[in-house]
Amino acid sequence: MNGRGHETVLREEAVAALNIRPDGIYVDATFGRGGHARAILAQLGPAGRLLALDRDPQAVAAAGQQLGDETRFAIVRRPFSMIGATLQERGWHRQVNGILFDLGVSSPQLDEAARGFSFRQEGPLDMRMDPERGESAADWLARADEAEIADVLHLLGEERYARRIARAIVRSRDEAPITTTTQLAALVARAVPTRERSKDPATRTFQAIRLHVNRELDEVRAALPQALDALAPGGRLVVISFHSLEDRIVKQFMRREEKGPELPPDLPVRAAEIHARLKVIGKALRPGDDETRRNPRARSAVLRVAEATGVGHA
Repeated sequence: MNGRGHETVLREEAVAALNIRPDGIYVDATFGRGGHARAILAQLGPAGRLLALDRDPQAVAAAGQQLGDETRFAIVRRPFSMIGATLQERGWHRQVNGILFDLGVSSPQLDEAARGFSFRQEGPLDMRMDPERGESAADWLARADEAEIADVLHLLGEERYARRIARAIVRSRDEAPITTTTQLAALVARAVPTRERSKDPATRTFQAIRLHVNRELDEVRAALPQALDALAPGGRLVVISFHSLEDRIVKQFMRREEKGPELPPDLPVRAAEIHARLKVIGKALRPGDDETRRNPRARSAVLRVAEATGVGHA
């Protein structure tokens, strides 16, 4: 999401991709600390509207402080997997002109030790985007069996030493609970026999556990079809991903909705002509060298854009 110093990644590119109409209706599905939201509001006229979602109570509080007097703006504390119901409640179904998703963890979440996302500073091993709901990372590690831990590290972290790390976690917790970020980071460092250049050995483990605890990939899979259903014809879907597994879900969803279902070969029309609900706009964008130098956290970002065709709308 946001970069060092809370610099918003690909801000200008993402807002340009929304193709903003001054009187349009827009959704920032991942408010974070509001970098994209403020840029969207700067292009909206008096009749424009922006709704934001975030499941992090600190993000919602920040929105109130920054934009509490902004009549064109509202925020709801919900995960973006509830975007469909949220827009239905407002009567905005199939009326939205653009929806932006900035996936992953935000810089404030990473930088605050008490949230437990970072292996670089000591804090409670939490990692929940909503610290008031669900199971913390420490609680999950305390109860999961070795095979489950290994599967999560392998599938979500693409960690080659997943089994070795899982075994070390189970052995360590038998002696004492694993309750802090530095405990887990040190344990992983001891278990991993080789080092990747310029990458902490705990990087993949923390990433995998965070994705698992927050069900982040499931959230993306659930939200994208709802977002498409909410878009008006010509409305834009703009997604920034930071993880290859997230980006794969986004890319496959956009391609699938652009292609349409398989039809019998003897039909005189192509599937896309009657079923394509999205049109992919341009190629995937990545941050330029200047942005990645200013903000190293931006280096893995990928931005994808698609436009609703209106096919299938009542």
